[in-house]
Amino acid sequence: METTESRADASDNPNNASSGDDDDTTSLENNHPPPLLPPTSAPSLVGTESDNMFPDSTLQTTGESVELPVRAPDNNDPGLPAPRKRRRRKKQFPEMISSAAAVNGLRVIRHKSGNRSAEEVDDYGDDDPSRRRRISSDLDVESLIAISVGFPVDSLTEEEIEANVVKTIGGTEQSNYIVVRNHILARWRSNVDIWMTRDHALDSIRVEHTNLVDSAYSFLLEHGYINFGLAAAVKEAKLKPPEGSSRGDVIVIGAGLSGLVAARQLIFLGFKAVILEGRTRPGGRVRTKKMSGGDCVAAADLGGSVLTGINGNPLGVLARQLGFPLHKVRDICPLYLPNGKTVNPEIDSKVEASFNKLLDRVCKLRQSMMEEAKSIDVPLGTALEAFRQVYRVAEDPQEKMLLDWHLANLEYANATLMSNLSMVFWDQDDPFEMGGDHCFIPGGNDRFIRALAENLPIFYNRTVESIRYGSDGVLVYANGKEYHADMVLCTVPLGVLKRRSIEFIPDLPQRKKDAIERLGFGLLNKVALLFPYDFWGGEIDTFGHLSDKSSMRGEFFLFYSYSSVSGGPLLVALVAGEAAIQFEQMSPVESVKKVMEILKGIFNPKGIAVPDPLQVICTRWGQDQFTYGSYSYVGIGSSGDDYDILAESIGDGRVFFGGEATNKQYPATMHGAFLSGLREAANMLRVDKRRKSKSNNTNRSLTCPEN
Repeated sequence: METTESRADASDNPNNASSGDDDDTTSLENNHPPPLLPPTSAPSLVGTESDNMFPDSTLQTTGESVELPVRAPDNNDPGLPAPRKRRRRKKQFPEMISSAAAVNGLRVIRHKSGNRSAEEVDDYGDDDPSRRRRISSDLDVESLIAISVGFPVDSLTEEEIEANVVKTIGGTEQSNYIVVRNHILARWRSNVDIWMTRDHALDSIRVEHTNLVDSAYSFLLEHGYINFGLAAAVKEAKLKPPEGSSRGDVIVIGAGLSGLVAARQLIFLGFKAVILEGRTRPGGRVRTKKMSGGDCVAAADLGGSVLTGINGNPLGVLARQLGFPLHKVRDICPLYLPNGKTVNPEIDSKVEASFNKLLDRVCKLRQSMMEEAKSIDVPLGTALEAFRQVYRVAEDPQEKMLLDWHLANLEYANATLMSNLSMVFWDQDDPFEMGGDHCFIPGGNDRFIRALAENLPIFYNRTVESIRYGSDGVLVYANGKEYHADMVLCTVPLGVLKRRSIEFIPDLPQRKKDAIERLGFGLLNKVALLFPYDFWGGEIDTFGHLSDKSSMRGEFFLFYSYSSVSGGPLLVALVAGEAAIQFEQMSPVESVKKVMEILKGIFNPKGIAVPDPLQVICTRWGQDQFTYGSYSYVGIGSSGDDYDILAESIGDGRVFFGGEATNKQYPATMHGAFLSGLREAANMLRVDKRRKSKSNNTNRSLTCPEN
């Protein structure tokens, strides 16, 4: 699920926050260590899209003269709350171990950080203390980079174990392999515009460790940890299949982030891959829509919108390669009462602290009964409400509205109602959260999509109806046509699997069907409004609105200002929780009317005229036949294990699954979908190698002469 201030952080602010420190957003990739603990986190939108538009709605003015844009009052204005950050809740799980230098027996040749000349290190046997400190520091930095990408500190991943990267698990060989792997990874991350060759990796490692370099380099390359993305050198290599025998034919279903990345990697690995996409465009739940009116033009992200944590994030690598600026998301968020008045900062702080304490109480409760927790799982909302009543939190009407706002933010982060979330496992992905700033891409994330889709064999308007699989391959039926392949990668959203829109023959294993049933797939909607000018003021990146109805607390509870990243004066209002469901039954005109009433209630009393919007778009993700919702969450009775089950291949390596709902560590995120595509490409390669090896062994035994 998306990261937030309790996974609910009001800082998912789409405005630029461009400032002099923007250049620091990719400091990790330049070999500066990331923070051990991630800074205040922000929820990111993954997956809301609809082409339902309030077409070119040029709402008529009232006949009054149009006022010139008025700057928002300065932050020291007594009518505004003091600038403050939405604090992130305490982690519910222990942090991953962050100490990185506990590796002994190292025999590597290191580069000096300055002049890059070689220097031999033999078991830290050097008597020069300053040299030893520098070596240790280099190793720490490289380990931290590896951690940010998802590698454990002192052990192998399951993928590495399956790939047999070392002969023996544990011991000196494994320790040395980890150092070599981290060095190769960090070296490429320091310059992601190059294609890193095996020789590049070898030139800084002692010759006796050549076998470890071969093992680490092959693993990192085949699993997409290095040499991925859209740099010119990388693109050139990726779309050129390797020389030698061709691997199998693969059909990728879905041209979202997962499918696009997987197809590029599969082609590089030697497969013949094509993509079948039901829409007329690529991107799936990443959807950027151009809005215009008069001289105003803006790019609105109607779906995935934020890079949640830039340290280690593969989308951050893509941004560097393409030269896209990263705009750090600011987290100052004034809140407004239903009557338009600003919330008292002291009351705001008090309720926010109480909200975080309630989450801590739930955490302690589940820790105390962890053995039985899974069998007696209850809704997170029920547990929070019980503690609220016991500790008599937010009994005052205004405090209750403030608490509801935080709950709405939590429902936004998880794309569902509090009553649907597992108390035990709703935040199971927190330990894997990527650190660093949360950023937006000016012009929208569709810029990534267009670049990833370039030169790929994508067939649009191909709605897949069924997948037949057996020992001799797969048959995919789409729009009355039949497609044959050796393997298929299904990257459709969990909502489509829940609706059983695609028939699997034979049927999916019961284990997988149960996981699909248990995992949740929620809903988030947006209203994007393009105005003739920015009336809310450049100082405000995001602001919230409280509701006096608990059941509708998520209705337009948060507004994002996209003025500095979209190219025009754009506001986006979010609709979460129960309100997101009801929103899809309302007409766009009614929705826009409510949004405008809220905006006028906030700004008109301050003497700021609110103009009519030039164009409005309302999303309807729940009605989209290619998604049936927005993104996944851990429902009651579910756990992170269900993400792993959903990711399992079936049919003896014929049908594979990708997408954010198959990524236990990074569900409901764009980078989670991206990484799942690379993961499945590696899995398909492993299966193809195994199948060919088995076939070769069988053929040899059949032709072996008798003794």
